[in-house]
Amino acid sequence: MNESRRFVGRPGAADVKLPPGQHLTRDFPVLSAGPTPHVPIEQWELTIDDGTRVLRQWSWKAFRELPAESFTADLHCVTRWSKLGTTWEGVSVDTLLAGLTIDASFARARSYGGYTTNLPLRDVTNGQAWIAFRFDGADLAPEHGGPARLLVPHLYSWKSAKWVRGLALLDHDEPGFWERNGYHNYGDPWREQRYSDD
Repeated sequence: MNESRRFVGRPGAADVKLPPGQHLTRDFPVLSAGPTPHVPIEQWELTIDDGTRVLRQWSWKAFRELPAESFTADLHCVTRWSKLGTTWEGVSVDTLLAGLTIDASFARARSYGGYTTNLPLRDVTNGQAWIAFRFDGADLAPEHGGPARLLVPHLYSWKSAKWVRGLALLDHDEPGFWERNGYHNYGDPWREQRYSDD
């Protein structure tokens, strides 16, 4: 009796579980609301504030002295592409907030170039978000948000603000650029929360 051998290898596209309406890409598409800011390292800084006063601030040198970690994440863009197993290096938002007494429920990310996005604080803590500065073993390119970007991979990528310059910790929700322009306020890819009426 002949028996076919079953070979097990890497899963094919049909075996990969994607959020509804998404398709796989090998590329890393570049989508931005405006021109790409080019921020010199010596002028870059990152601040944590409460909407009125600065609570913490880092120059690039001080930021890079913080404990960093390498991690792998799947990315899902509202424009329907997904890129799986991307590799990054960055500083956890938990590290940035460690030791602060926080009486806030939301964070508003600010970027060089004026972009903002809003997030519940619970979505950027507990090992869910980073300020990433390396992608795929190389310094993060400006078109992908370099020198550093927020990365919140469990939400649609517009929540992962490129060219990040600060986080404001707020007691109220304050919609950002895309949220004020018709995108969903939360942006869960598994629930297809693309637009405000989803």
